[in-house]
Amino acid sequence: MFYGFVRTLVALLLRLFYRVKVHAPQAETEGPVIFVGNHPNGLIDPALVFILTRRQVTFLAKEPLFRIPVIGALLRGLGALPVYRKQDDPTQMGRNEGTLDAARGALVAGRAITLFPEGKSHSEPGLAELKTGAARIALGAAKQGAAVRIVPVGLTYADKHLFRSEVLIEVGAPIDVRDFLPADGADEAASVRALTERIAGALRAVTLNLDKWEDLPLIQLAEDLYALRQKQAKDPERLRYWARGLELFRAEEPERFERVRGQLMTFQRHLSLVRADPADLSLEYQPAPVARFALKNLLLLVVGLPLSLVGLCLFYVPYLFPRWASRNAELDVQATVKFLAAAVTSAVWWAALTVGAWLWLGAPVGVSVLLGVPPLALLTLYFSERWSVVRHDVSVFFTLGNRARLKARLLAEGGGLAQQVERLAGEYQPRLASAAATPDVIPGR
Repeated sequence: MFYGFVRTLVALLLRLFYRVKVHAPQAETEGPVIFVGNHPNGLIDPALVFILTRRQVTFLAKEPLFRIPVIGALLRGLGALPVYRKQDDPTQMGRNEGTLDAARGALVAGRAITLFPEGKSHSEPGLAELKTGAARIALGAAKQGAAVRIVPVGLTYADKHLFRSEVLIEVGAPIDVRDFLPADGADEAASVRALTERIAGALRAVTLNLDKWEDLPLIQLAEDLYALRQKQAKDPERLRYWARGLELFRAEEPERFERVRGQLMTFQRHLSLVRADPADLSLEYQPAPVARFALKNLLLLVVGLPLSLVGLCLFYVPYLFPRWASRNAELDVQATVKFLAAAVTSAVWWAALTVGAWLWLGAPVGVSVLLGVPPLALLTLYFSERWSVVRHDVSVFFTLGNRARLKARLLAEGGGLAQQVERLAGEYQPRLASAAATPDVIPGR
């Protein structure tokens, strides 16, 4: 019951904190499973598993977390297992055998566990070198007859430390661990290495890996232009192909790469001057749709603005405090601090508003505040996000809608770049697809 309550509550709060998208097979993997993920965002990463699966999951977490008063009690209540890391206390490393045995036992019993084989949260643009713990746990349970499968989980954040930014949870194809069991007399260490490399490859297939963060706006613009030219929606998987192709392009044709990169970044600066993106260039404004847009959002403004202003005043403190609390935190734990601070502050603030209204204005008003604060908070959140979209659309309308020559120049510039991007995709896509389809070599088979 405790696990179910925590899972439901945390999943709800995460969907309020982030705009969460999940790309996963409809049929969830049954039986003994290890969910393995990349680890860019502190305690947020394991918490997102609550959204991914309804199964009860055993978490493996670094031992220092168990010594933090509230978090430690929560981890113990969820049945998490401590991992003793060398950088925390080298003298405690021997205690990991008990943790590994417990994890193997959970798998043999048909349960699910979660761990992050990079070993630590980080803000690097690519996947870090994986530790071998996941492979050793999986192979140990498979030796005892468990049909263990490893499910790669890719976590891609748009702006991981920002409230209401996007996060994509992408689930890859399960890895059957039994295929990696060493043959009689074979070297077990080789199987551990092979399975670890297979896990790394599976994680790279569901995550965005870059040489440096400066490449991110480049591949995002390439994807925007390609999607616009193909009249398709933007695709996270295709974005990963752009990242891999960029590495090849830069290594094999450095002069051409620098020329194309310069043209793309110049176009990006031109768009930023008018606060537009490539999709805005394809918009055609007709009187009737423009009138409907104006009427609809005018009504929204009339109805929603007064209530949202009340909400902004009431919730200013619980909105501001998490930002203040996380101001000195490292980037990869900022969201964790903000999330925990927001959850605690919001609950305390809600209770304070209810009690204050009850004591000052009486029980009926207190009950009204108790029941009315959550929908008012959701309305305020919806209105603020909707208003941001409206402001962007209005800005683009007045910048480009009545300036046909400027729009035509940008459209011509973007169209030429889109053709270049399409040619590059045609040149590199077959090689990237071939590399992705190359089967893994399994030692001992």
